[in-house]
Amino acid sequence: MSELEQKNAIADDQAETGRTLIHDLNAEPETPPAPANDRLVGNLLVAQSGGPTAVINASVAGVIQEAGRHPEQIEEIYGGLNGIFGILHENLIDLNEEKARTIEELKHTPAAALGTCRYKIQFKKNPEQAARDMDRLFEVFKSHNIRYFFYAGGNDSQDTNNKLHHEAIKRGYPLRCIGVPKTIDNDLPHTDHTPGYGSAAKYNATTVMEIAADVASMATDDGSCCIIEVMGRAAGWLAASTVLAKRKPTDGPHIILMPEIPLNEEAFLAKIKETIDQLGYCIVVAGEGVKDTDGNELGADKTRLDSFGHPVLSGAAEALSEVVHGKLDLKTRTVKLGYAQRAAAHFASQQDVDEAVASGRAAVRAAVEGKSGFMVTIDRRADDPYEYTTGLHPLGEIALVERTVPRDWISEDGWLPNEQFIRYAAPLVRGRLDLPTKGGLPKFAELIRVPVEKVLEPR
Repeated sequence: MSELEQKNAIADDQAETGRTLIHDLNAEPETPPAPANDRLVGNLLVAQSGGPTAVINASVAGVIQEAGRHPEQIEEIYGGLNGIFGILHENLIDLNEEKARTIEELKHTPAAALGTCRYKIQFKKNPEQAARDMDRLFEVFKSHNIRYFFYAGGNDSQDTNNKLHHEAIKRGYPLRCIGVPKTIDNDLPHTDHTPGYGSAAKYNATTVMEIAADVASMATDDGSCCIIEVMGRAAGWLAASTVLAKRKPTDGPHIILMPEIPLNEEAFLAKIKETIDQLGYCIVVAGEGVKDTDGNELGADKTRLDSFGHPVLSGAAEALSEVVHGKLDLKTRTVKLGYAQRAAAHFASQQDVDEAVASGRAAVRAAVEGKSGFMVTIDRRADDPYEYTTGLHPLGEIALVERTVPRDWISEDGWLPNEQFIRYAAPLVRGRLDLPTKGGLPKFAELIRVPVEKVLEPR
């Protein structure tokens, strides 16, 4: 037996206990074995990319727990630290070394437990570097016998996964790539919605309710306006979800500004004045990507670009505040929810958690059955009572495509989402986690991160 084989045998023995514990936590029936001609034996690698959500770790938990059911095909379960960037540096950890209880705790732990990145393989802008990146990735895959790859992320992440899928085919390397949907922006196409959106919507709508109550209680004859900025870039799904805070017509938010509807400044100011005259205060929710009638993003800083080449969006609420205060001479305050809206696991939607776990499980089942080059989708069957199932859609039709709020889901005047949107969003925020606590505060998972031994030269 070679030295490498001896190391693999020792690793198998050490991992067995962890895999058994992970398996025992799952109460669902075993998935039938894949047909013999579809069986691919090797190791699994799961990684996370882009901005985290309150439930992205729940998807990873789903991947790990489902993988533990297929020891005949999946031998080792690895995590890639900091997405593709970390994998390029051969930064892998052995997830079989984690306690089964820790994996379960991932389902209510915010942020990205494996670490994330915004690294993009620049095929068009820098083809030489892209070629080197691909060579390196497949060196890592071959060195660690990676045959199953799962990438949890949004538009750009699914693009990376799609490129890996096609590169594996080109190189004749047996590799099954499945995308696990993730984004609070809810802008991935061909899926009813994305894990992460429901929890962010729940937190945002609740926070808007609380802020509205506060502002209303302090309304004076002078009037006041509060502008709350939420994430979402080119799509208004998050901004629109705050309409769930309205229990009656006079409740805030009174105006919701979405990137899908160009902002008519004159009409906007008139609507604020009308609301102030009626209620003494006005609550405005603005998506960070809200645009003027010329198509310019109010909060875009074009002098600063992120790693994907997008202008940094920060300041839509401030820009709007200057307009309102300057032209209406009205007391105006701003609130930027920022990272809180994607990290609020303490008030996550149980429905969202369940669907995130289901997405991770579905990804593994699809790969074990022989599929590659797909992203898991959530397919809605009914609104009330809400029913869903998981499906698959080709990565090539998802990558770099943004889905926006349909115009017929927004009121004719453009100020608020209508009943169609409310029927869509309401089921996604239901259910509250029974969150474990320690000393009165949430108890999150902490991975021990046992590193997989590196075998390649440093990058």
